[in-house]
Amino acid sequence: MSDACGCDGDEPRTTGEGDGHEPETLWQVGEIRVAAVAVVLLGLGYGSSWVGAPDPVGLTLMAAALAVAAWTFVPGTLRRLVRGKIGVGTLMTIAAIGAVLLGEVGEAAMLAVLYTIAEGLEEYSVARTRRGLRALLDLVPDRATVLRGGAEQAVDPAELVVGDTLVVRPGERVATDGRIGAGHTSLDTSAITGESVPVEAGPGDEVFAGSINGTGVLEVTVTTTAADNSLARIVSIVEAEQSRKGAGQRLADRIAQPLVPGVMIAAALIAVLGSVLGDPLTWIERALVVLVAASPCALAISVPVTVVAAIGAASKHGALVKGGAALEAMGRVATVALDKTGTLTRNHPAVIETAPAPGYTRAQVLAVAAALEERSEHPLARAILAAAPTPQRAEQAEAVTGAGLTGTLHGRRVRLGRPGWIDPGLLAPDVERLQHAGATAVLVEDAGTVIGAIAVRDELRPEAGEVTAALRGAGYRVVMLTGDNHATAAALATEAGIAPADVHAELRPEDKSRLVDQLRAHGPVAMVGDGVNDAPALATADLGIAMGAMGTDVAIETADVALMGEDLRHLPQVLAHARRSRTIMWQSVALSLAIIIGLMPLALFGVLGLAAVVLVHEVAEVVVIGNGIRAGRTRRLALVPGGPATASSPERVEAGA
Repeated sequence: MSDACGCDGDEPRTTGEGDGHEPETLWQVGEIRVAAVAVVLLGLGYGSSWVGAPDPVGLTLMAAALAVAAWTFVPGTLRRLVRGKIGVGTLMTIAAIGAVLLGEVGEAAMLAVLYTIAEGLEEYSVARTRRGLRALLDLVPDRATVLRGGAEQAVDPAELVVGDTLVVRPGERVATDGRIGAGHTSLDTSAITGESVPVEAGPGDEVFAGSINGTGVLEVTVTTTAADNSLARIVSIVEAEQSRKGAGQRLADRIAQPLVPGVMIAAALIAVLGSVLGDPLTWIERALVVLVAASPCALAISVPVTVVAAIGAASKHGALVKGGAALEAMGRVATVALDKTGTLTRNHPAVIETAPAPGYTRAQVLAVAAALEERSEHPLARAILAAAPTPQRAEQAEAVTGAGLTGTLHGRRVRLGRPGWIDPGLLAPDVERLQHAGATAVLVEDAGTVIGAIAVRDELRPEAGEVTAALRGAGYRVVMLTGDNHATAAALATEAGIAPADVHAELRPEDKSRLVDQLRAHGPVAMVGDGVNDAPALATADLGIAMGAMGTDVAIETADVALMGEDLRHLPQVLAHARRSRTIMWQSVALSLAIIIGLMPLALFGVLGLAAVVLVHEVAEVVVIGNGIRAGRTRRLALVPGGPATASSPERVEAGA
């Protein structure tokens, strides 16, 4: 209920936080249940006249519906009003009072019901976000193995202290941040850095909580407690930014701040001065008409109608928009920050080039490499096996931690591994070129002779270039943020058409969040990402957009918008839709305010009475509803590879029409 959640838009909602019983279904939200009761009462009130019941029966039922629905926001609104805080709840209270004063109890009840439902949906969305944050903590193992007194002990990660020595076996997750003291391995750090390819790590290298150990046994010196490790910092950033957004004012709140006190002061002055200078009854009545004329019925309806229509239509662009605040923010975006791995790229490494040594063929190089990788689960192995049909299997294949693989093929000793472990020899220029292109290069050796180099890279999505071109053509600044290395980021950014100055690489989650905050100084920022590592940046941005099918639950729950699929072309489509919807929203708001401004002097000088004011408000409501419904019509953009986006006006998709 409003008393606990602060549904006036001035305070962050807190329902369920204290007792740990957050709503998991929509029906568990208090406002939704209250609205359902009010709807039943309102329906009975309207239906009573159809069955011939006396008028007082219908009026009583409508009044009961109004009281039930208003109880969710009026008490909290009045308390905040005492503290000088005015928001959308204040607007709705005045609208309801105005309708009652005009004898339109049913209309007042309907406004209260709609507002209660909207607040219930907002509460449900916030609760889902908080539940999604818990998925971060699942990345920390339930137990950690630590060396104490020369013996291994299994302890709760919360019991770890700085200086402890963790023992991390192959396939286990690292319980907290630390530095490798002994052992070599490949680490899957995608949850923290977004790096698509496991990184080699050895003594002296940092490891982060949630990273998955590869093939070697590690001894890790703990440098950060579980309460302050990488994942804990991500949670802290997300919670802080969600709180900032929850306390931020919505469109109606910003309008309400100057409007409500201005109207109340004007009505009071009219009543007092008129009573002193003329007939008190006449001027008190005119003050009442002015108050009713200024009741923001059309204003209160205009934004929700537009939001509902626009959000419904956004699904035609493959996007799930989490409420009106997200829609409005999306319409104001100036900069689009794109994560690389899983957003601009497919997050599926592939062989992009094979450089055979003189006297050997590409097929021979891939055949030897595939024979060694045939039983490996390494992402590089999957890429090589996909490029080499019907691989043979090497005998006595063994992994050399932090280096590569060895084995025997047809009686010959073969090896596959990183440059340095295998001398590239004549292929050194090719290896350097491939690494400069942002690829992971591995060398293949057969009977002591290097026969070729293989380059593996997480490639761009096919549509990435046209999407960035469309965004630039629409006037957005496009920025890449990635945890990958500079060479890879620069190479892929060039292919995607992103300016070198707008490429930021080797970033940790907190670095992404910091950069997004810096970008916000130049206008509203939309952050597009798909992983846990993107969650802080998604929350820090004015608008967080998660890649749906590819994204983690945390990214989707943290974001304001989720793209429902893997096609990045939905991004410019939904941004264009939001811009148009925001324009429609402001048209309705401007019309609503113009009506209020026009009606007040006419009511003041007695030109219009109560009946005329009611009629104008009803017509205005019909007009703004009709205008808002236009946001349910979507215009597709014709994305031209390498060129700007253009509106394809003849082709329209009617949403809900």
